Amino acid sequence: MTNPVFFTEPGALAAVASGEEFVLTGAEARHAVAVKRLSPGESVDVVDGRGMRLSGTVVSTGTESLTVSVETVAPEPPAPFRLTLVQALAKGDRDELAIEAATELGVDEVVPWQAERSIVRWRDAKAAKGMAKWESTVRSAAKQARRATVPDVAPLVDLKSLCARIGESRLALILHEEARLSLAEAVQRSGLESEADLEQGILMIVGPEGGMSPREVEQMREAGAVPVILAPHVLRSSTAGPAAVALLSERLGRWN
Repeated sequence: MTNPVFFTEPGALAAVASGEEFVLTGAEARHAVAVKRLSPGESVDVVDGRGMRLSGTVVSTGTESLTVSVETVAPEPPAPFRLTLVQALAKGDRDELAIEAATELGVDEVVPWQAERSIVRWRDAKAAKGMAKWESTVRSAAKQARRATVPDVAPLVDLKSLCARIGESRLALILHEEARLSLAEAVQRSGLESEADLEQGILMIVGPEGGMSPREVEQMREAGAVPVILAPHVLRSSTAGPAAVALLSERLGRWN
């Protein structure tokens, strides 16, 4: 079984070396001691959310601290390509379910999209609350999946700013039930599988529960996005994005 994972602040592991001791404090330390009940001799990982992973053995515990004897500390190699899920705001926490599963599957970034048919609306204080909820969701999901990297949560986009992002990406896929082209065919036509630049950005765009409007689809196509279909059945807004992450991860060798 893999080691339990706890988070520290970004950069906190930069100067830590094998053979030293690292002291974890704060809420994560309290969780490790009071909830997980870790004790001396148990193995544990500490990550900074930006790709650094420390592996070691618990030396001692306190009410507010966990001291770990460091065995290894190194950056976790990034997966090839950068996968970004553009998820339309959806009711019933379906958007949060989508980014949670996508995080567990390895997505690199999530982007909240205020689509025309989104019933949920982020305005003023609700926007700040929504962003905080998304950030908490991906952080918890990354911890559950024992990832060293927490996906970025981009600011809310509208159609105009989404089209701008499409223009900057190497491949943008509109996940649409009426599309004729499969995801596999779109990737094959893009030539991504034979390219040497493994930092290319790929967007996966998912609409709300009511679907995307024809105007949205047309403008995204004009910006360079390609409509694709994932399965012979209609997938929910909370399912389509994670399914695309899984299919792309397998096809592009991110899980090798």
